[in-house]
Formats: sequence, C-alpha cells, structure tokens
Amino acid sequence: MSEQLKTNNQETESKRTIRSFVLRQGRLTKGQQQALTHLWPIYGIEYNAHSQITFENDKPLVLEIGFGMGASLIEMAKSSPDKNFIGIEVHRPGVGACLMAIEENKLTNLKVMCHDAVEVLENMITNESLDKVQIFFPDPWHKARHNKRRIIQPEFVKLIHEKLKVNGVLHLATDWQHYAEHMLEVLSQADGFKNLSTTNDYIPRPDDRPITKFEKRGQNLGHGVWDLQFIKK
Repeated sequence: MSEQLKTNNQETESKRTIRSFVLRQGRLTKGQQQALTHLWPIYGIEYNAHSQITFENDKPLVLEIGFGMGASLIEMAKSSPDKNFIGIEVHRPGVGACLMAIEENKLTNLKVMCHDAVEVLENMITNESLDKVQIFFPDPWHKARHNKRRIIQPEFVKLIHEKLKVNGVLHLATDWQHYAEHMLEVLSQADGFKNLSTTNDYIPRPDDRPITKFEKRGQNLGHGVWDLQFIKK
C-alpha cells in the first residue's frame, strides 16, 4: 500500500475524534501484505478529496461500506458482472484479503478503498450517482454510552440520500436487535426514503445478499438477523 494512503489515514485519525469505526489493524498475513503492496495499485483507489471515483463504463454502481474480509462482496461482484462495485474498509487485513480474492477471481467490476467512508462520500462520490449502498453488520456499539458512535445516524443517512439516484436503495443488515430497531427508527424518520418492507419494518434476506460464515455460526446459535431496505423517493 502506498505511503500516500498511510498518510491520508493518519491525517483522518487526527481530524476525527468520533468515528463510526475503531481501527483494529490486526496482524497481516504474508499474502495480505503482498496483496497490499502489489495488487493495491491495480484494484485500490487512493483517497483524494479533489477527485471523483469513476469506472470506464456506466453500469449501475453499488457501494459497500465495511466489507470485513470481503467474502460476501466478492460473491456479489462475481454474480453481478453487469454492475460495478466499490468496497470501503479500514481494516487492512480485510483489504488485503479482498485484493487477493479480486485477483484470484479476475474481477474487473470491483475496486476497494481503505479510508473513512464519510470523507469518501463527501468528497469522492458524485451526488445522485449510486444505485445502491449496502452496510452489512456494522459495529453495533452496544453499550449505551457508545450508541452515538453507530454509523447509522440521521446526518449520515442524509449524506447517503444525496449520493443515491432516485429509486436507489439503502440496504442494511445487523444481528443486533437493538441496533436493528435503531436503524429502523432513523430511516423511518429520514426525509426522502420509503421502506420496502411490506410490514413497514424488516425484510427477509434478499437472495443477492450472501450469507457469511459469521452469520451462519450465529444462526446455528439461534441469533437473529434483521435486513432493512429503503428506497430513495
């Protein structure tokens, strides 16, 4: 990964005191480190506040925020070659793993970023350019005193609304019921969105959202999962 990327991330840390994530770097495997060194220039997008993200075609554009190790994002990009995907993740081992999978599967419709999603949305995503935004299993910040750090907040949802096209969709998923209730409350009160649930709350998992290993383990233990989809009016 380039020195510029490292510098950008350090500058972001100094500017933001409250963020929607904690930078848990973890240990990089040899393969992940090599991917960050050699594959980032091919599949990675450097943060640049003065540049807009573009693809070489006009296929529908999907943005995933917080893709973890990238398994489900890779599956979605593989199964939807008619769409372009951008994945944002601040966990470098996850970025490295995703880069390896992109190369292994020879995907040309997926690019990744390692930066604060708020700044990327504010400065690098054109208004009304996204067909879909998906955020799956974000940090629930389950302690009450930390709830304000949850990424799904009114101002963030407003920002996403600006970036979505008319009829663009915001898709959220969580395995924390209290966070699901919080998400539903925030989205239900947001201007310009309509709930796609027939019961005006949650939807069954759509076929185009792959089940992760983590999710399967939770289901085996009896944990619930809540999906929400809201469309921009």
